[in-house]
Amino acid sequence: MKIGIIGAGGVGGFFGARLANVGQDVAFIQRGQHLQAMQDSGLKVESKLGNIELPEVFVTDDPAEVGVVDMVLVTVKSGHTDEAAELAKPMMGAETGVITLQNGVENEERLTKILGKEHVLGGVAYILSLIKSPGFIQQTGPMARLEFGELDGTRSKRAVGFLEACKMASIDATLSTNIEENLWKKFIFLCPHNGMTSLTRSNIGSIREDPDCRSLFEEAVREVLLLAKAKGITVGLSGSDEVMKMYDSMPYEMTSSMHYDVVNGKPLELDWLNGAVVRLGSEVGLSTPVNSFIYAALKLLRNGVN
Repeated sequence: MKIGIIGAGGVGGFFGARLANVGQDVAFIQRGQHLQAMQDSGLKVESKLGNIELPEVFVTDDPAEVGVVDMVLVTVKSGHTDEAAELAKPMMGAETGVITLQNGVENEERLTKILGKEHVLGGVAYILSLIKSPGFIQQTGPMARLEFGELDGTRSKRAVGFLEACKMASIDATLSTNIEENLWKKFIFLCPHNGMTSLTRSNIGSIREDPDCRSLFEEAVREVLLLAKAKGITVGLSGSDEVMKMYDSMPYEMTSSMHYDVVNGKPLELDWLNGAVVRLGSEVGLSTPVNSFIYAALKLLRNGVN
């Protein structure tokens, strides 16, 4: 399968390397020092699921060099979604699918406006990984799972083809017939986790063990659950207790991607996580005081610190 990956960072670099390692035709769209390192010496991945070293990869900053592909994976941060859609255009054919593996619940709609609904699939990536250094991806958590599906719930030829490619690469992947539910389940889990670890500059274990922080944490969860309900979205969760049990099962030292960005002075996805809860809540008349507090406390850092 010919696959174009826009963004060879923690998500795109990890899954792209796994696919390329088993012979899938993978092209990475990247820029900067990471591009240069990949052009010079390929891509390395360090993971508990198995290390990968690819001495040569197809990587470019010009998607026109790639040509038409079967599937495009968008793995850039949510603030760059519109730019990624424009980069995808030279790789698009009549049957090309575009899967967003970004954080948030608004990227599918943004891609649809630029590329057309017939091309866009929803996707969810459960992984904690990062660019350790140019040309080197490090998976820092135990999980690496993909969920994706057509927005209309059909099992299309392109979606089944990508699932088969993932299975060949030993990627834990699921083809969903209700990807909206999967997207919102992750959103409910992700927003409080990213927000609280970033706000406190602490790991999940410290937060859940402190009574005050745990209370704030659970209230943030309740707000996102109420938002989903207000928007008429079924998520298959019984309530905040079930979500908190998920957090309780996570490794004590676990942080989040936004925590990493805060402590390293990098731009944040705040506007597409806790900020989105505030914005979408306002649209449906829902008060979200905890997520509003998290957003206000972090918003001056959202562009990074030079």
